Amino acid sequence: MEIMQKKELAEFLRRRRETLQPGDVGLLSGPRRRTGGLRREEVAQLAGMSTDYYARLEQQRGPQPSVQIATALARALRLTLDERDHLFGLIGHNAPARFHNCEHVSPTLLRVLDRLDDTPALVLSDLADVLAQNPVSVALTRDQTRHTGLARSAYYRWFTDPTERLFYPEEDHLDLGRTHVALLRAALTTGSDTHRAARIVAELQQHSPEFVSLWQRQEVAQRYDDHKSFVHPELGRIDLDCEFLYAENRAQTLIVLTARPGTESHTKLQLLSVIGHEQLTS
Repeated sequence: MEIMQKKELAEFLRRRRETLQPGDVGLLSGPRRRTGGLRREEVAQLAGMSTDYYARLEQQRGPQPSVQIATALARALRLTLDERDHLFGLIGHNAPARFHNCEHVSPTLLRVLDRLDDTPALVLSDLADVLAQNPVSVALTRDQTRHTGLARSAYYRWFTDPTERLFYPEEDHLDLGRTHVALLRAALTTGSDTHRAARIVAELQQHSPEFVSLWQRQEVAQRYDDHKSFVHPELGRIDLDCEFLYAENRAQTLIVLTARPGTESHTKLQLLSVIGHEQLTS
Protein backbone atom coordinates (compact mmCIF):
# COMPACT_ATOMS: atom_id res chain seq x y z
CA MET A 1 0.00 0.00 0.00
CA GLU A 2 1.43 3.35 -1.01
CA ILE A 3 1.42 6.62 0.92
CA MET A 4 -1.70 8.74 0.65
CA GLN A 5 -1.16 12.10 -1.07
CA LYS A 6 -3.41 14.19 1.15
CA LYS A 7 -2.90 17.58 -0.47
CA GLU A 8 -3.38 16.35 -4.04
CA LEU A 9 -6.34 14.19 -3.00
CA ALA A 10 -8.06 17.11 -1.28
CA GLU A 11 -7.62 19.33 -4.33
CA PHE A 12 -8.81 16.63 -6.73
CA LEU A 13 -11.95 15.90 -4.68
CA ARG A 14 -12.77 19.59 -4.38
CA ARG A 15 -12.31 20.30 -8.09
CA ARG A 16 -14.36 17.28 -9.14
CA ARG A 17 -17.13 18.26 -6.69
CA GLU A 18 -17.24 21.79 -8.04
CA THR A 19 -17.60 20.64 -11.66
CA LEU A 20 -20.76 18.64 -10.93
CA GLN A 21 -24.21 20.18 -10.82
CA PRO A 22 -27.05 18.70 -8.73
CA GLY A 23 -28.90 17.71 -11.87
CA ASP A 24 -25.87 15.68 -12.98
CA VAL A 25 -26.39 13.30 -10.08
CA GLY A 26 -30.17 13.31 -9.83
CA LEU A 27 -30.48 15.96 -7.08
CA LEU A 28 -32.61 19.09 -7.02
CA SER A 29 -30.66 22.36 -6.91
CA GLY A 30 -33.04 24.14 -4.51
CA PRO A 31 -33.75 27.88 -4.31
CA ARG A 32 -30.98 28.85 -1.88
CA ARG A 33 -27.94 27.52 -3.75
CA ARG A 34 -25.51 30.41 -4.23
CA THR A 35 -22.56 28.67 -5.81
CA GLY A 36 -22.17 26.07 -8.53
CA GLY A 37 -21.15 22.52 -7.93
CA LEU A 38 -22.17 20.02 -5.30
CA ARG A 39 -22.03 20.63 -1.58
CA ARG A 40 -19.85 18.44 0.60
CA GLU A 41 -22.87 16.94 2.29
CA GLU A 42 -24.32 15.98 -1.10
CA VAL A 43 -21.16 14.10 -2.10
CA ALA A 44 -21.14 12.40 1.29
CA GLN A 45 -24.78 11.36 0.83
CA LEU A 46 -24.09 9.95 -2.62
CA ALA A 47 -21.06 8.05 -1.34
CA GLY A 48 -22.83 6.71 1.76
CA MET A 49 -20.51 8.32 4.31
CA SER A 50 -20.75 11.04 6.92
CA THR A 51 -20.33 14.67 5.91
CA ASP A 52 -17.63 15.06 8.57
CA TYR A 53 -15.59 12.19 7.11
CA TYR A 54 -15.75 13.62 3.60
CA ALA A 55 -15.00 17.16 4.82
CA ARG A 56 -11.86 15.94 6.55
CA LEU A 57 -10.63 14.44 3.29
CA GLU A 58 -10.97 17.82 1.56
CA GLN A 59 -9.26 19.47 4.54
CA GLN A 60 -6.28 17.08 4.37
CA ARG A 61 -7.15 15.73 7.81
CA GLY A 62 -8.82 12.42 7.00
CA PRO A 63 -7.43 8.90 7.40
CA GLN A 64 -6.58 6.82 4.35
CA PRO A 65 -9.89 5.64 2.80
CA SER A 66 -10.43 1.95 2.21
CA VAL A 67 -10.82 0.50 -1.27
CA GLN A 68 -14.58 0.37 -0.66
CA ILE A 69 -14.70 4.07 0.22
CA ALA A 70 -12.53 4.95 -2.77
CA THR A 71 -14.96 3.07 -5.00
CA ALA A 72 -17.91 4.88 -3.43
CA LEU A 73 -16.22 8.28 -3.96
CA ALA A 74 -15.50 7.49 -7.60
CA ARG A 75 -19.13 6.58 -8.12
CA ALA A 76 -20.48 9.61 -6.26
CA LEU A 77 -18.29 12.00 -8.26
CA ARG A 78 -19.14 10.27 -11.57
CA LEU A 79 -15.47 9.71 -12.39
CA THR A 80 -14.32 8.21 -15.66
CA LEU A 81 -12.07 5.15 -15.47
CA ASP A 82 -8.99 7.34 -15.94
CA GLU A 83 -10.16 9.64 -13.14
CA ARG A 84 -11.01 6.68 -10.92
CA ASP A 85 -7.53 5.22 -11.39
CA HIS A 86 -6.03 8.62 -10.53
CA LEU A 87 -8.16 8.79 -7.38
CA PHE A 88 -6.99 5.35 -6.26
CA GLY A 89 -3.38 6.38 -6.82
CA LEU A 90 -3.78 9.54 -4.74
CA ILE A 91 -5.32 7.52 -1.93
CA GLY A 92 -2.51 4.98 -2.10
CA HIS A 93 -4.28 1.96 -3.56
CA ASN A 94 -3.73 0.03 -6.75
CA ALA A 95 -6.56 0.74 -9.17
CA PRO A 96 -8.87 -2.20 -9.92
CA ALA A 97 -8.39 -4.00 -13.21
CA ARG A 98 -10.57 -2.37 -15.84
CA PHE A 99 -11.93 -5.40 -17.61
CA HIS A 100 -12.19 -7.93 -14.81
CA ASN A 101 -13.84 -5.82 -12.16
CA CYS A 102 -17.26 -4.22 -12.50
CA GLU A 103 -17.29 -2.17 -9.30
CA HIS A 104 -16.98 1.11 -11.15
CA VAL A 105 -20.39 1.91 -12.58
CA SER A 106 -20.39 3.31 -16.10
CA PRO A 107 -20.82 7.11 -15.83
CA THR A 108 -23.06 6.99 -18.90
CA LEU A 109 -25.42 4.51 -17.26
CA LEU A 110 -25.36 6.51 -14.02
CA ARG A 111 -26.34 9.70 -15.83
CA VAL A 112 -29.39 7.97 -17.24
CA LEU A 113 -30.20 6.36 -13.88
CA ASP A 114 -30.04 9.74 -12.14
CA ARG A 115 -32.79 11.08 -14.39
CA LEU A 116 -35.21 8.22 -13.76
CA ASP A 117 -37.16 9.18 -10.66
CA ASP A 118 -40.64 7.80 -11.32
CA THR A 119 -39.95 4.19 -12.32
CA PRO A 120 -37.65 1.44 -10.97
CA ALA A 121 -34.18 1.35 -12.52
CA LEU A 122 -30.95 -0.38 -11.56
CA VAL A 123 -27.49 -1.14 -12.90
CA LEU A 124 -26.39 -4.79 -12.93
CA SER A 125 -23.03 -6.39 -13.59
CA ASP A 126 -22.93 -9.42 -15.86
CA LEU A 127 -22.92 -11.54 -12.69
CA ALA A 128 -26.14 -9.87 -11.50
CA ASP A 129 -24.46 -7.76 -8.84
CA VAL A 130 -26.67 -4.71 -8.26
CA LEU A 131 -24.22 -1.82 -8.56
CA ALA A 132 -26.70 1.05 -8.28
CA GLN A 133 -30.43 1.55 -7.73
CA ASN A 134 -32.75 4.52 -7.81
CA PRO A 135 -35.16 5.08 -4.88
CA VAL A 136 -38.13 3.49 -6.67
CA SER A 137 -36.12 0.33 -7.27
CA VAL A 138 -35.19 0.20 -3.58
CA ALA A 139 -38.87 0.62 -2.69
CA LEU A 140 -39.70 -2.32 -4.97
CA THR A 141 -37.07 -4.88 -3.89
CA ARG A 142 -35.19 -3.22 -0.99
CA ASP A 143 -31.53 -2.25 -1.14
CA GLN A 144 -29.81 -4.90 -3.23
CA THR A 145 -26.38 -3.24 -3.07
CA ARG A 146 -25.92 -4.23 0.59
CA HIS A 147 -24.84 -7.84 -0.08
CA THR A 148 -21.22 -8.96 0.18
CA GLY A 149 -19.07 -11.81 -1.10
CA LEU A 150 -20.56 -14.29 -3.53
CA ALA A 151 -24.00 -13.25 -2.25
CA ARG A 152 -23.67 -10.00 -4.19
CA SER A 153 -24.69 -12.03 -7.22
CA ALA A 154 -28.43 -12.56 -7.60
CA TYR A 155 -27.57 -15.82 -9.38
CA TYR A 156 -25.96 -17.09 -6.17
CA ARG A 157 -28.65 -15.76 -3.83
CA TRP A 158 -31.46 -17.31 -5.86
CA PHE A 159 -30.27 -20.80 -4.92
CA THR A 160 -28.97 -20.10 -1.40
CA ASP A 161 -31.24 -17.45 0.16
CA PRO A 162 -34.98 -18.26 0.33
CA THR A 163 -35.87 -14.60 0.93
CA GLU A 164 -34.62 -13.77 -2.58
CA ARG A 165 -37.68 -15.47 -4.06
CA LEU A 166 -40.21 -13.55 -1.99
CA PHE A 167 -40.09 -10.68 -4.50
CA TYR A 168 -41.43 -12.85 -7.34
CA PRO A 169 -44.64 -14.89 -7.92
CA GLU A 170 -44.16 -18.54 -7.06
CA GLU A 171 -45.35 -19.67 -10.47
CA ASP A 172 -42.42 -17.78 -12.05
CA HIS A 173 -39.71 -19.36 -9.89
CA LEU A 174 -38.79 -22.19 -12.24
CA ASP A 175 -38.41 -19.93 -15.28
CA LEU A 176 -36.44 -17.38 -13.25
CA GLY A 177 -34.12 -20.11 -12.02
CA ARG A 178 -33.52 -21.30 -15.58
CA THR A 179 -32.82 -17.74 -16.69
CA HIS A 180 -30.30 -17.20 -13.89
CA VAL A 181 -28.48 -20.41 -14.75
CA ALA A 182 -28.41 -19.63 -18.48
CA LEU A 183 -27.01 -16.14 -17.85
CA LEU A 184 -24.43 -17.50 -15.40
CA ARG A 185 -23.27 -20.01 -17.99
CA ALA A 186 -22.70 -17.17 -20.47
CA ALA A 187 -20.78 -15.18 -17.84
CA LEU A 188 -18.63 -18.23 -17.13
CA THR A 189 -17.09 -18.14 -20.61
CA THR A 190 -17.47 -14.56 -21.88
CA GLY A 191 -18.07 -12.44 -18.78
CA SER A 192 -15.94 -9.75 -17.20
CA ASP A 193 -14.94 -11.95 -14.22
CA THR A 194 -14.87 -15.59 -15.30
CA HIS A 195 -12.90 -16.60 -12.20
CA ARG A 196 -15.65 -15.38 -9.86
CA ALA A 197 -18.30 -16.93 -12.09
CA ALA A 198 -16.50 -20.27 -11.76
CA ARG A 199 -16.47 -19.90 -7.95
CA ILE A 200 -20.21 -19.27 -7.95
CA VAL A 201 -20.84 -22.33 -10.12
CA ALA A 202 -18.64 -24.52 -7.91
CA GLU A 203 -20.34 -23.38 -4.71
CA LEU A 204 -23.82 -23.88 -6.11
CA GLN A 205 -22.95 -27.33 -7.41
CA GLN A 206 -21.95 -28.25 -3.87
CA HIS A 207 -24.96 -26.79 -2.07
CA SER A 208 -27.96 -26.67 -4.42
CA PRO A 209 -29.42 -29.80 -6.05
CA GLU A 210 -31.87 -27.53 -7.87
CA PHE A 211 -28.99 -25.64 -9.45
CA VAL A 212 -27.28 -28.89 -10.47
CA SER A 213 -30.45 -30.07 -12.20
CA LEU A 214 -30.83 -26.81 -14.14
CA TRP A 215 -27.11 -26.63 -14.95
CA GLN A 216 -27.32 -30.00 -16.67
CA ARG A 217 -29.73 -28.52 -19.22
CA GLN A 218 -26.77 -26.72 -20.87
CA GLU A 219 -28.90 -23.63 -21.52
CA VAL A 220 -27.10 -20.36 -22.21
CA ALA A 221 -28.37 -16.78 -22.58
CA GLN A 222 -26.92 -13.28 -22.63
CA ARG A 223 -29.93 -11.11 -21.79
CA TYR A 224 -32.84 -10.95 -19.40
CA ASP A 225 -36.54 -11.37 -20.09
CA ASP A 226 -38.50 -8.44 -21.52
CA HIS A 227 -41.22 -8.80 -18.90
CA LYS A 228 -41.08 -9.50 -15.18
CA SER A 229 -43.58 -9.72 -12.33
CA PHE A 230 -42.81 -8.66 -8.76
CA VAL A 231 -44.57 -9.16 -5.44
CA HIS A 232 -44.46 -6.09 -3.20
CA PRO A 233 -45.26 -6.73 0.51
CA GLU A 234 -47.81 -3.89 0.62
CA LEU A 235 -48.97 -3.41 -2.97
CA GLY A 236 -49.05 -7.02 -4.12
CA ARG A 237 -48.26 -8.15 -7.65
CA ILE A 238 -46.81 -5.62 -10.09
CA ASP A 239 -46.28 -6.58 -13.75
CA LEU A 240 -43.51 -4.61 -15.46
CA ASP A 241 -41.85 -4.41 -18.84
CA CYS A 242 -38.04 -4.30 -19.00
CA GLU A 243 -35.85 -2.09 -21.17
CA PHE A 244 -32.08 -2.55 -21.35
CA LEU A 245 -29.18 -0.17 -21.93
CA TYR A 246 -25.72 -1.74 -22.07
CA ALA A 247 -22.33 -0.27 -21.27
CA GLU A 248 -19.88 -0.26 -24.17
CA ASN A 249 -18.18 -3.49 -23.04
CA ARG A 250 -21.57 -5.05 -22.14
CA ALA A 251 -20.27 -5.88 -18.64
CA GLN A 252 -22.97 -3.67 -17.10
CA THR A 253 -26.64 -3.21 -17.90
CA LEU A 254 -29.09 -0.49 -16.95
CA ILE A 255 -32.52 -2.08 -16.53
CA VAL A 256 -35.56 0.20 -16.59
CA LEU A 257 -38.87 -1.23 -15.40
CA THR A 258 -42.10 0.34 -16.64
CA ALA A 259 -45.81 -0.45 -16.42
CA ARG A 260 -48.32 -0.10 -19.21
CA PRO A 261 -50.52 3.00 -18.75
CA GLY A 262 -54.05 2.37 -17.58
CA THR A 263 -53.23 -0.92 -15.86
CA GLU A 264 -53.45 -1.73 -12.16
CA SER A 265 -49.67 -2.18 -12.17
CA HIS A 266 -49.24 1.37 -13.47
CA THR A 267 -51.28 2.71 -10.55
CA LYS A 268 -49.22 0.66 -8.12
CA LEU A 269 -46.01 1.93 -9.71
CA GLN A 270 -47.14 5.50 -9.12
CA LEU A 271 -47.69 4.67 -5.44
CA LEU A 272 -44.30 2.98 -5.33
CA SER A 273 -42.68 6.14 -6.66
CA VAL A 274 -44.15 8.10 -3.76
CA ILE A 275 -42.90 5.48 -1.30
CA GLY A 276 -39.43 5.62 -2.82
CA HIS A 277 -39.14 9.39 -2.51
CA GLU A 278 -40.48 9.33 1.06
CA GLN A 279 -37.78 6.80 1.98
CA LEU A 280 -35.11 8.97 0.36
CA THR A 281 -36.07 12.08 2.33
CA SER A 282 -36.85 10.37 5.65
